[in-house]
Amino acid sequence: MRLSEHDIFRGGVTAVLLLGALHGAYGQKQEKKEADRPVRTIRIEEVSVSTKQKLSEIGATKTVLDTVALRQNVVHSLAEVLAQNTPIFIKSYGRGAMATASFRGTSPSHTQVLWNGMKINSPMLGMVDFSLIPSYFIDDASLLHGAGSVDVAGGGLGGAIVLGTRPAGEEGFGLNFIQGISSFDTYDEFLRLSYGNRKLQSSTRVSYALSDNDFEYTNYNKLNDDLKTHPVEHNKNCSFRDLHIMQELYYTLDPRNKLSAAVWFMDSNRGIPALNVNYQEEDRSSNKQDEATLRAVVGWERLGEKLRLGAKAGYTYSNMVYHSHGSVNEEGGTVAVEQVHSQSVVHTGFLNFSAGYYPSEKIALTAALSANYHAVDSRDKYIYALEKKNYDTMRLEASMLVSAKYRPHPRIGFGIDLREESYGDRMTPLIPAGFLDIVLWPRYNVILKGSVARNYRYPTMNDLYFQPGGNDTLRTEKGYTYEGGIEFGIREKGFQLQGEGTVYNSHINDWILWLPTFKGYWSPINVRKVHSYGVELRGKMNVELGRQWALYMDASWARTRSVNHGTPMGENDQAVGKQLVYVPEYSSTVTGRLSWKGYSLTYKYNYYSERFTTSSNDPGSVYRLGSYYMSDVYLEKGLRFKIADLSLKFCIYNLFNEEYESVLSRPMPQQNYGFFIGIRPNWGKKR
Repeated sequence: MRLSEHDIFRGGVTAVLLLGALHGAYGQKQEKKEADRPVRTIRIEEVSVSTKQKLSEIGATKTVLDTVALRQNVVHSLAEVLAQNTPIFIKSYGRGAMATASFRGTSPSHTQVLWNGMKINSPMLGMVDFSLIPSYFIDDASLLHGAGSVDVAGGGLGGAIVLGTRPAGEEGFGLNFIQGISSFDTYDEFLRLSYGNRKLQSSTRVSYALSDNDFEYTNYNKLNDDLKTHPVEHNKNCSFRDLHIMQELYYTLDPRNKLSAAVWFMDSNRGIPALNVNYQEEDRSSNKQDEATLRAVVGWERLGEKLRLGAKAGYTYSNMVYHSHGSVNEEGGTVAVEQVHSQSVVHTGFLNFSAGYYPSEKIALTAALSANYHAVDSRDKYIYALEKKNYDTMRLEASMLVSAKYRPHPRIGFGIDLREESYGDRMTPLIPAGFLDIVLWPRYNVILKGSVARNYRYPTMNDLYFQPGGNDTLRTEKGYTYEGGIEFGIREKGFQLQGEGTVYNSHINDWILWLPTFKGYWSPINVRKVHSYGVELRGKMNVELGRQWALYMDASWARTRSVNHGTPMGENDQAVGKQLVYVPEYSSTVTGRLSWKGYSLTYKYNYYSERFTTSSNDPGSVYRLGSYYMSDVYLEKGLRFKIADLSLKFCIYNLFNEEYESVLSRPMPQQNYGFFIGIRPNWGKKR
């Protein structure tokens, strides 16, 4: 089996620790003999230990979310984790409601998302609702910015998010249970049962969230009877219940062959919060969304000294129903009536084959072939009966990648990715990406890197087939991305500092936009030319302040300009030259954590500048959303006992009681609280 530099480094550290343990066990027997020997001091030269950058990451901009960020709070979905730890803008309708991502000023459908190698973007909408991904169900999460996304999928005009699970690493039985109680009658439970031995690793995770979510807010869009003050109202129709169950199995056939399987079931029932400009009585209307989704992936991996092979197969089933109820006055009183019953059923089959050839430590050659077969049935119970406004169709999507990475010198690396994709009976042009990195200063790991890519995203099934309005003549969106950056890493005794800065420039042509038609419905057309450019900065620091004291800091800052340069749609079109809607120009995040003797105090901050909800960017418009900053504080204490480990955590969300909206006319909660208790039985494990 061929070992990477990381494996060699980790194996060396393990060997040192093992030798230390053996020395400690043997030391007592030898103590007397050693005391009789003369003492000698030998001076050795300083040894610098470092790891080389992976060949697969040459020239790419990649952000890896650490386990602490993913496990910060059981109530957090991946949406909160991304908002608090990355420059991605999360457009959130509130907890228990939809949350989508804008990566480098692009639309949610321009971010490709993979789970255990299988793409999970909706084939109908092209995007992912990150509020439906519990952070405790993800073990590995990384962001591939811009051109780096070509390595895993096409169509990531903004980038890609790669999610994965891994074995729990338990010997014997393991259990982890967390109970949370939070404001607004919110209850969260998380349970993980695991079992492991040398061959088999099994993990069962269950997450359950239930909330009335009926917080109070001041409605600045309404006036009281005195026409001077604003009413205090409750968030209406916003309760939710989410259940997630995941079963994982990992089996090692032999040192070279491994099998894996992961099955994830989700059942969600959510009320869609009412707008704060809604004047209807609370019990006269309601909107709800029910969704059941099953995802399953099985895989085989063979790790040879120079050749690595892999195969995966998967299946996704999704059944989403949107209900809208109103009320009508009939003789004898008011009667509730279902007005909309829209249902979408999706079946997706997935196959992937990959191969990697590593003739030496300097060269990596890889190839992959994947296919997704979608069957979609979308209809409305009432409209369908009258006008047959639905679609029921199937589509095959295929993608092929060949990649070569070469490091002719320890300080220089080159890479190229070539990807080809097809959808239905159409094909995208070739998707190429090139990468370069140069090590300027090995001692502090100063690396200069750059990349360039031409990317394409094909229309979604709704874009092509939705009735009424689908447009089967749409062209693929074309993106050209150029970026360059520098990173560094300093490691001294008790101190670590990492930093990275990236500038990027992207042009997207034939941007697909849904616009109203004179026939009374909306339809998509290739209308825009978007110029997206900006700066991303990221830094991390670990400091050992003293005996059992530790400080951790993580910060990011981004400036994102995403400007429409398309042709005006008419004399009154004021969108040209303006920032795209719901794209903040500035964003930043800060995480600080101070640890001491089992105590941990964490502060999280994130900021978004103003956003416009109309393409004219009128600063005086009522449709402008002001900038806001969010602060959360967590205080945690870990307790270790012979039979179990306990953790207690108290959280304050929105510490400074900020009043804000992430989406127009949808208020967000002010200061609120949560308390969590976790337990991990030891079950005979040695302490």
